[in-house]
Amino acid sequence: MDIEAVRTFVAVVDTGQCQEAAVDLHISQQAVSKRVANLDRTLGVTLFARTARGTRPTLEGQAFLPHAREILRAVERAAASVRPGERALRVDVLNRRIAPALALQDFYRSHPGAGLDVITLSDTNVSRAIEAVLAGEVGATFRAVPAGDLPEGISADRVLDDPLQLLAGRGHPLTSAKTLTPADLVGHRIWIPGIKQGTEWAAYYDELTEAFDLRIDAIGPDFGTEALMDAIADSAALATLVGTGDRYVWPAAHGLRRIPIEGPAPVYPHSFLYRTDNPHPVLAALRRHLIQARPILPAEVWTPSWAGSHS
Repeated sequence: MDIEAVRTFVAVVDTGQCQEAAVDLHISQQAVSKRVANLDRTLGVTLFARTARGTRPTLEGQAFLPHAREILRAVERAAASVRPGERALRVDVLNRRIAPALALQDFYRSHPGAGLDVITLSDTNVSRAIEAVLAGEVGATFRAVPAGDLPEGISADRVLDDPLQLLAGRGHPLTSAKTLTPADLVGHRIWIPGIKQGTEWAAYYDELTEAFDLRIDAIGPDFGTEALMDAIADSAALATLVGTGDRYVWPAAHGLRRIPIEGPAPVYPHSFLYRTDNPHPVLAALRRHLIQARPILPAEVWTPSWAGSHS
């Protein structure tokens, strides 16, 4: 079915005259008549009857009219979905509870009504996430990115270095400390289920383990955050690492404590990646917000050797 013929049919119904419809559509009256005739042939009916008062839809035309309007609305929605400034900006975060997701919430609170769609490519490494940005599957992504390892057409802003904290239950030997150093963690099992080899977060924890002689493992199935919190609450031997900007909730009876790590503070280097030529207005506003809201870091920090700064 010819969409322009459907558009012309609706215009004739609304104006009541082929000539007036032609003016509205910026085409000739002959083109209007030809489009309507083609639509008649396609549907196998006569959509209009000519009367002394103009052109009026037949019973078949009246039956077709609500569907024709819905077709045009669907076409407009489809066009708007890929039109800069009208479609929502899709932004990928690894997890809706970590610092980048909360930064997006903060942006939306200060920009109510902004077209924003938050998704999670949770099993995707940085290379695949960048491919998704280049392909237009997402407008931007938050990832830890190796310095100088960006393909042409991708830009990155180092916007969110998030210091890590130890999360431990009341029975853990470190739980009463106000602060910890990386050296204090040596010999203690730090459990982070769900680490996937070949991802940037696996590379981060591998280098953190080597840098401070830590015992970080992902042994066992990943049953989710709630199961992890339950296991830590009941154990004197297990603890995990969380970002300072991450938001996790657990029952008060768990008695879990978040303990800052300092001297140096290991930070996870979140960068904001996007297509350099993306004109989406929400992208520009979000970049400004993230840059202005960069967190203040401790005086001494540690980041992996491969995570350089980005403009």
